[in-house]
Amino acid sequence: MTIKEIESQFESEWVLIENPQTNDAFEILGGEVLHHSKDRDEVYRKAVALRPKRCAVLYTGQIPEDTAVVL
Repeated sequence: MTIKEIESQFESEWVLIENPQTNDAFEILGGEVLHHSKDRDEVYRKAVALRPKRCAVLYTGQIPEDTAVVL
């Protein structure tokens, strides 16, 4: 699926993507959706259970401006 398809189908959800396609800036362009949920921890648990070789976790919603993001 493309990133636009993922964002429209799984609005404001956490998405586990296998073999993500990225550009030179490592922005996700698409990939195979393995799991999605409104609950971030559920998506992380699924990633641990499935153990994909190459994956990314993406949030398709808007992050509030007063939220700190830790990588």
